[in-house]
Amino acid sequence: MIKEQLNTLINLAASDKLIDDREAKTIHMIGKAGGIPKEEIDEMMKRPKPIGDLSTLTEDQKFENLYQLIQLMKSDGQVFKSEIHFCEGIAERLGYRKEVISELAAKVYSDPSITADRRGLMARAHKFLK
Repeated sequence: MIKEQLNTLINLAASDKLIDDREAKTIHMIGKAGGIPKEEIDEMMKRPKPIGDLSTLTEDQKFENLYQLIQLMKSDGQVFKSEIHFCEGIAERLGYRKEVISELAAKVYSDPSITADRRGLMARAHKFLK
């Protein structure tokens, strides 16, 4: 599961044609927390795979994907339209209406050490499930 999640994050990072150092650092941190070696993460970033079926994820897994996508989108200090559109597309594939991205983006921080009220955010996101 963590590899699929990382692949989605890598696809987002690459959506503006450049994986920024801060984005790469965030991807490495998430991968390391999931037990994936740095070398494997580097290889995944060199050759991202198409994003698989997201409909089989649990509600918690869907939210976690959404949360990390938004966190990564904000990690380089710039948010491009291509990244917003990418996140909206993934949100829809996860079973949310695309408006969930703008709803959560204001409350999700780019710095993973700043913790947000995940329970509250999950409740907000739940309102956008299709």
